Amino acid sequence: MTCKHFGECGSCSLYKLNYDEQINSKAIRVKKLLEPFYTNDLSVFSSPLSHYRARAEFRIWHNGDKCDYAMSNITKNGVVMINECSKVILPIENRMWEMLKLINASKLLSHRLFGVEFLASSLDEVLVTLLYHKKLDDDWIKEAKGLEAKLDISVIGRSRGQKLVLSKESVNERLNIDGKDFWYTHYEGGFTQPNPTVNAQMISWAKSKASSIGHGDLLESYCGLGNFTLPLSDCFGKVLATEVSKRSIYNALENCKINDIDNIDFIRLSSEEMSEALRGAREFNRLKGVDLNSYNFSCVLVDPPRAGLDSDTIKLISNTEHIIYISCNPDTLARDLTVLSQTHEVVDAAIFDQFPHTEHIESGVFLKKR
Repeated sequence: MTCKHFGECGSCSLYKLNYDEQINSKAIRVKKLLEPFYTNDLSVFSSPLSHYRARAEFRIWHNGDKCDYAMSNITKNGVVMINECSKVILPIENRMWEMLKLINASKLLSHRLFGVEFLASSLDEVLVTLLYHKKLDDDWIKEAKGLEAKLDISVIGRSRGQKLVLSKESVNERLNIDGKDFWYTHYEGGFTQPNPTVNAQMISWAKSKASSIGHGDLLESYCGLGNFTLPLSDCFGKVLATEVSKRSIYNALENCKINDIDNIDFIRLSSEEMSEALRGAREFNRLKGVDLNSYNFSCVLVDPPRAGLDSDTIKLISNTEHIIYISCNPDTLARDLTVLSQTHEVVDAAIFDQFPHTEHIESGVFLKKR
């Protein structure tokens, strides 16, 4: 990918390296961090070189009566105006520039607009959230509905204390995992993996580890909308999946129904609460009707935030035969492996380049009890 804004826009910091150099430097970094626990080669899953990002957020910069897309600059002390962005997937790129023209042609749509958020899917569905410093009224709704019709998009308007959903607040996505289609609804404001191609590779890698176990049930923490849960459920008798966000649990249950999967219990629990429940230290009304004693967990999958795992969760999963650990921060992954390696050995590891042209890297390790 080339971009005229390389070196100015702060979104892509590795612009001086070609893609092979980028992915090699990331692999070296993760391999060095994992060296105390794993000495074999890493599996490396690369990204498309352009049009890979299904989520994107832009500031709106006003210059007189004209609006421009803007991003923080490379030195983080100002902004740069954007008139191309090759990293967004084609459903976004094919609409965003015409949308900007239409916004600039409408005083109602452009006035006090300060941000635009895009959420798209490989099925050519695009959801656009317009962010305002003003109250949105019926006249704005009429103009925004015209925008929907002209661009074949769904629009949400947001201002302080106000959210206007004009048609719908989600997009549908289909991921093919090892020859089988899985369907997902992705909601505005919810967490979704940003790179659909690499996300499918990441799920497929995790599923290959799960299928090698061949018995028992799966425990998943930080399940989100069921991104990993749905495909991996094929590999186990039953699945208990937990997530702290009520909205994500609702989304996960919806996705479970869409895919006609009936062996998953999605429960709203934090990782700490999950540990308390499984230790029998505390009872939760949210677990009413769920017989924890009926599960025979042969594997646990964790996909924590950048801070990594808390000590109680590490202690809990240390008793499980197999662990699939997906990490968005290799430093906290290495920290947690210092403890987990006392009970488990790393038998496979991989990196997934969700964020080309940046320092960010997703990692995955598969552990087996010693």
